[in-house]
Amino acid sequence: MPLVETSGANLWFADHRRDKSATASIVIHGAGGSHLSFSKRLRQSAIVNSVCVDLSGHGKSQGAGRRSISAYVGDVVALLNALSIDAARIIGHSMGGAIAQCLALQHRERARGLVLIGTGARLKVNPQLITGALEDRDAIIESLTRWMWSKNASAEMREHSEKIMRQTPPAVIAGDFIACDRFDVREQLDEIACPTLVIAGENDKMTPGALSQELAERIPMSELVLVPGGSHMTMLEDSEMVVAAIVDWIERNQ
Repeated sequence: MPLVETSGANLWFADHRRDKSATASIVIHGAGGSHLSFSKRLRQSAIVNSVCVDLSGHGKSQGAGRRSISAYVGDVVALLNALSIDAARIIGHSMGGAIAQCLALQHRERARGLVLIGTGARLKVNPQLITGALEDRDAIIESLTRWMWSKNASAEMREHSEKIMRQTPPAVIAGDFIACDRFDVREQLDEIACPTLVIAGENDKMTPGALSQELAERIPMSELVLVPGGSHMTMLEDSEMVVAAIVDWIERNQ
């Protein structure tokens, strides 16, 4: 089993790289998620050349989770070190996008490019979500599922994300929400020094399009792809379009 030991966690990862001499993409899920929060099409794309990680306490990884984005960044850097990857593209969804931004700011030399999906420079969280994750996780997961997916999402897709979150301990989900709530890099966006692709779902209720627009306007080498009718989970609902946009961007920014 592929594991990387970090302070307080053993991270599980899936290494889908077909060419280890080419730039790798580290794929990072959002709060309460796992590597399965991304489509198989993205995870196994030869162009994306991905290493997909389950963060501490999520999916197949041990640990108690983290309560700050910077702590999660430390885990991702430990993964890069363990795999002898000097620099990589960082693909992050929601909280994973926050981790990607902080990694690019705190470890500039390790980020060759960013793909930020359904995220923002600030991720304010309703306090009721934090307490609810501890007191009534099932109710919170049901609410999140309604907010994350479009009305056209299949029952299978909804059940898929619910299953992932139900496997995540309540304290880990609450810690993720705390980490997101504390995250704010709005004043530092112009310091991100690598090419960046911002992907936003047009109808994202969790991270509204204005947050993605801010990223695209403030990060110097960035561009925005708006997915028509897309939800917060656009990378699964609209996986063909999202992967095509990422592959096109990678090929133009080799």
